[in-house]
Amino acid sequence: MIKTITLNNVLPRVFAGSEKESPVKDSQVWLHKLEFTCTNNYLIEAESGTGKSSLCSFIYGNRNDYSGEILFDGENVRNFTVERWCELRTHALALLPQEMRLFPELTTMENIQIKNRLTGYKTESEILDMLRRLEISDKVHQPAAYLSVGQQQRVAIVRALCQPFDFLILDEPVSHLDERNNAIVARLIDEEAKAQNASVIATSVGNKINLPMSIQINL
Repeated sequence: MIKTITLNNVLPRVFAGSEKESPVKDSQVWLHKLEFTCTNNYLIEAESGTGKSSLCSFIYGNRNDYSGEILFDGENVRNFTVERWCELRTHALALLPQEMRLFPELTTMENIQIKNRLTGYKTESEILDMLRRLEISDKVHQPAAYLSVGQQQRVAIVRALCQPFDFLILDEPVSHLDERNNAIVARLIDEEAKAQNASVIATSVGNKINLPMSIQINL
């Protein structure tokens, strides 16, 4: 279990030398100490080009091209082995990447089951119920390539929820959804996070996910 994620003076290497310039100088994240605590929800507001996807990748361990430290319960993640990262990504960290990364030739259910077969976390009926709530249950056998971008985003959200997690990292999770679907997605995510006593870290450029009790942070 991960209880806290701490950033100590983290800065993407691409921003090195620009510490006194935008987008670094007004950031509440870069070159600061920032702690994410389990059970709180965090909304990180950012303009394009300020490093929101980089932040998600740093925390998830996909990238390490940054200075400073990222600590999980006080332990520097740079010391983690591949096996440790695999364990964390199966049982403690869940990620919804901005680009969604669905396989276009696979159906909705096949895309979701790729993840769920690794974790065994959801039954097929539970997955179908989430798809019903997100109003895409009629797309179960439809290849992802034939879904709208908003429908693909909802499929990717269901896939991200098919695992236990302490922190759910969402990179612009509702960027392609209207206000109504935003609210539906927010309710589902909030319920899943509360059921696991987990925290949500979501980034946003404009269209914000309406999670309750979110701590807002400017990137």
